[in-house]
Amino acid sequence: MSLDTIKQPVAAELEVFEQRFREAMRSQVPLLDKITWYIVQRKGKQVRPVLVLLSARLFGPIQEASYTAASLVELLHTATLVHDDVVDDANERRGFFSINALWKNKIAVLVGDFLLSQGLMLSVRHQQYRLLEIVSRAVREMAEGELLQMEKARRLDIREDIYYDIIRQKTASLIAAACSAGAASITADEAIIERVRLFGEKTGMAFQIRDDLFDFGSDDVGKPLGIDIKEKKMTLPLIYALNQADRSTRRLIINIVKNESHKTEKVAEVIRFVRQSGGLEYAHEAMYRFRREAFDILDEMPDNPARQSLKDLLMFVTERKK
Repeated sequence: MSLDTIKQPVAAELEVFEQRFREAMRSQVPLLDKITWYIVQRKGKQVRPVLVLLSARLFGPIQEASYTAASLVELLHTATLVHDDVVDDANERRGFFSINALWKNKIAVLVGDFLLSQGLMLSVRHQQYRLLEIVSRAVREMAEGELLQMEKARRLDIREDIYYDIIRQKTASLIAAACSAGAASITADEAIIERVRLFGEKTGMAFQIRDDLFDFGSDDVGKPLGIDIKEKKMTLPLIYALNQADRSTRRLIINIVKNESHKTEKVAEVIRFVRQSGGLEYAHEAMYRFRREAFDILDEMPDNPARQSLKDLLMFVTERKK
């Protein structure tokens, strides 16, 4: 199933969204306009705007508020990516130079601030305060999740329930916001909006676990990467493997992650340990569990092409190879 096929029920609306999004990025400051044009030209898969529009389309024709919701989600998402690249000192984003690599950190931070303020202004201008509340809460949770992860990385004492808290806030919250904002742009029924939000959250959890699995490689993905291990991030496969290990093995692996994760051969040792401990199988099962729960929620929704596309998108993000 290709992303183009998944987008089909909202293909025309996505074109309108892209035009609105470009307008929302414009500035009278030539440098800023140049940078935002660079961002627009290098857009990713647009999974979040697609989620907004499909979630809206579940309940009726796309409204003006749906375009506001999609633009708001994408503006705030882009702002967090620009800021993340500064925090991570990353020189690349999606195979292109990052904003901070081309224009330095100070400008990148200001660009992120501009995008955040444009999102706020867009929702206020259209008096879409419910949408603003939904997306602002997600941005707050993303910041909290990131800080919680950094705090736990210092001690490496992370438990499985804490890991779920981190990814629920850090990754799933914005996907949940995209889905609930889409629904809220069409219906005022808070019970329905909450169910669609929960579908997005379950999808986001499954999406992040799939991402964690890439770090350990597999037969169909290619060379193991070990980037999360180098960054001392405790992912589900590693947490499970450590919980199964005896005390001395556990101490050895934690010591490698803490003090020797810059050494390629040591990272490979951790990857071997996780794969031999059944960590990948355990994480796959958890991902499938979240996916099943998301499917169950979707089955409560109106049966139309948007629902089928959301099911296909859920399969796409959990079966993807990169």
